[in-house]
Order: sequence, then C-alpha cells, then structure tokens
Amino acid sequence: MSPKQQRGEATVEQLLDAALRVYAESGEQGVTVAAVTRASGVSLGSLYHHFGSVDGLMNALLTRWLGRLLGELLAALEHTRTAHTGIRALVRAYLNFVQEHRDAALLLHSPYADRQGMADGKRLRDTQEARLSPLAEWAGRHVAAGDLAPLPAPLLESLILGPVTAVARRWLSGVDDVDLDQAAVLLPERIWRAVAAQD
Repeated sequence: MSPKQQRGEATVEQLLDAALRVYAESGEQGVTVAAVTRASGVSLGSLYHHFGSVDGLMNALLTRWLGRLLGELLAALEHTRTAHTGIRALVRAYLNFVQEHRDAALLLHSPYADRQGMADGKRLRDTQEARLSPLAEWAGRHVAAGDLAPLPAPLLESLILGPVTAVARRWLSGVDDVDLDQAAVLLPERIWRAVAAQD
C-alpha cells in the first residue's frame, strides 16, 4: 500500500471514529458536516472525497459496525460443537458487543439504522454476505442434523436474534430494568426451546 493510500485509510478511520463520537453525543441530528469535520480535524473536502455526503459517511459507519457485530457472532460460533451451545454463544456474544461498544450499538439499534434497513436492506445484507453466509450455513447444518427446527432461515434468524435485539434495545434506551448479564444466562434456554427440533 502506498503512503498516499495509507493516509487515505487513516483519514477514513478518523472520519468514521469522529462520526460515531458525534452521533453518541448529539444523536442523528447532530451529525453534520461541520460537527464531523470539527471533531475529526479532517477537511470538508476530504469528507466529501471519501464519502460523498454525510449520508454516505453514516452508511459507511453503519456498515462498518454491522460487520464487526456479525464478525463477533461468527467468531463465537467457531468455538461451539452443538446447536444448543451455539445459541448460547450467539446470545452472549451479541450482549457482550452491546456492553463493550455501547455507542456503536446505539447506532445499530437506532431509528436511523431501521430506516436504512427498510430502504436499503438488500444492499446492507449484500455487503455483509461473507459474514452472513457462514451463520446461515451453521443453522442449515444443524437443521439438516435434526437439531434445529426445519424452519426457513429468515425465521430461524428472527427467533434466535429477535429476542436478543429487543433486550439490547431496551437496555440501550436507558430503561433501568434490564440486566444484560442475567439476560445472557436466561435468554439462551428460552430461545433454544423455540428453535430446537421437536423430539
């Protein structure tokens, strides 16, 4: 990689990091060109060069952190042997991510992310195909082995991650009645009952 490319990558990282900080401090409305360039120390021209607009920057930020979350879920599955332990690992990895990367989790569970998912969900999924395919393959293997219920992949995904996402949203909203450590213990068993193949 040339020095120019290295500088370009460093600039991209600065802008993405600054955008997340601004988002965490000021919300979606606070993420403006002026706020991001001020927080990053990067010029207006560089922001437009790398991202085209604030929307382009926010889409890149969302894609970046969605990729990281999916990467952590995938890594958690690599250390499991059964569908049951896989469910436990997925739940714990998701909730750990939310606790460790609260600002990014706020973005991933935000109305902005919901709007992007509704408007451009196929593109978002396509950008994460390398991470989504192994997750789908994991579920498919366990369906074929008779461990998971023979449901369409999107339904299995919803049954496994839907409750975790709901708990994460509740915790991120500031509601003080959710203990993520307790949820990491209790949720996997409840989810397992919903997705396990019937004997």
